[in-house]
Parts: sequence; C-alpha cells; structure tokens
Amino acid sequence: MQNIMKFIISVFLTALLGYAAGFYLPWWGIAITSFLVAALLQQSPGRSFLAGFLGILFLWAGLASYLDAKNQHLLSKRIAQLLFQSDSYFLLLLVTGVIGGLVSGLAALSGSFLRRLLRP
Repeated sequence: MQNIMKFIISVFLTALLGYAAGFYLPWWGIAITSFLVAALLQQSPGRSFLAGFLGILFLWAGLASYLDAKNQHLLSKRIAQLLFQSDSYFLLLLVTGVIGGLVSGLAALSGSFLRRLLRP
C-alpha cells in the first residue's frame, strides 16, 4: 500500500513540477524535475521510470489537447497530415505525450540510479 501511494505521489509531483518548470525553463526542464523527484523519492528504477513517464505523458497530452480544442483542431490536423498522412489529431497528441514521457521517464530512471549509487 505504501509503494502504491509513493508511486501516485511521484506521478503527481512529476506532473506538477513539470508544469511549473514550463513557466521558467525550456521544454527539457521536465527532465530536471523528473530527475529530482526520482532522486528524492525512493522507488525501484522501473517504478521511477513509469512514474516519470506517466506524469509527463498525462501533462503534455492534456495540455496539448486543451490548447488544441481551443482552435477546433485546425493546426494539429494539418501537422498530422504532414507527418502521418492522416487527419488524426489524436495521434499527434499521443505522440507529443509519448515523446515528453520518454524524456521524463529516462531522467527519472537516471535519478533513481543516482539515488542507488549514493545510498550507503
């Protein structure tokens, strides 16, 4: 039960700090926040990766979806047509979330490994 709560807190903190970092840092600021969350909260490397991945996946896909809905998906349909030869704006939003999730997950994995390295 404690591991599940720690995982949920880690996902939430990763998303919250990633959102806050977006105001002050470039897009890769999510890597810094994910690294710090994973280094401070003790979890297995696999759970740290998954928490970082899911936190930013939900954040980026949610923000992109919110901003995309404001203009009736006009730009995302055109970009999806260029990239995927399809009008599927949902696929573009999913790819956006997965790319951010991978960056965040790998940073969280690095933070978890650093914690293990420094632990006596």
